Amino acid sequence: MGAVNTAVSIQNLSFSYEKKLVLHEASADIEAFRLTVILGKNGSGKSTLLRIIAGLLPYKHGNINVAGTELKQMSLHHRARTFGFLGQKHKAVFPFTVEQVVLTGRAGFINFVPEKKDYELADKALQKVNILELKNRIYTELSGGEQQLVMIARVLAQEPQILLLDEPTTHLDFNNQITFMKLLKEFTFNKLTVIAVLHDPNMAFLYGDDFLFVKEGKLIRPKATVNPWDTEFLQSVYGHNLQAIPHANRALIVPDLQQEIQHD
Repeated sequence: MGAVNTAVSIQNLSFSYEKKLVLHEASADIEAFRLTVILGKNGSGKSTLLRIIAGLLPYKHGNINVAGTELKQMSLHHRARTFGFLGQKHKAVFPFTVEQVVLTGRAGFINFVPEKKDYELADKALQKVNILELKNRIYTELSGGEQQLVMIARVLAQEPQILLLDEPTTHLDFNNQITFMKLLKEFTFNKLTVIAVLHDPNMAFLYGDDFLFVKEGKLIRPKATVNPWDTEFLQSVYGHNLQAIPHANRALIVPDLQQEIQHD
């Protein structure tokens, strides 16, 4: 079990898809009330890890402790109250209104028909993401950025303690990426733990509080004396020559084109 401020403690977690080993004795503590970003190559197991934490993939080997409780021992109802999960892409088939879509986030709490409290929580969630004016619009008629904000409102309507997001900015333009990441950062100020898988290390380093890297089935962090944006460390994760451009006490990462082209 991790320290007092640990939201999720992962110990010796191993997971395979049939015969393909994805995670092998992976261990890490994730702090509460912070934006923790999971980074790594495609296929390294980032999304798998997130889905395991969400309770969507069963694991046999290792332990995941959530606020003092082993994940395997948590009931579905307990998990629904603890985690809000947003996958990579949601596709609505029926022409639901935005309010109806957000209300589906209350499905684990609603007995057949939504009650007054459910509608109030849906409105509150829409307010948190600044799209209350969209509540009566048809979800399928919204832009991609608006749809993603609706889906985050849907998750917030669950009133989760831990928010899990799998590549939430992948289908957003630059403007909406900024809006979305600022929103995630604000959530942590309101005592919500946010764990997000991201492709872009620069967006991660601009907004994240902590960084967890998946490499060869392990969960790794740089040594205490090394920054997560250290090029030598990142090169060991991504396998490319990189340059770090200092920015706001951190750094932005770009390919070292001269080295890359010479190498090619």
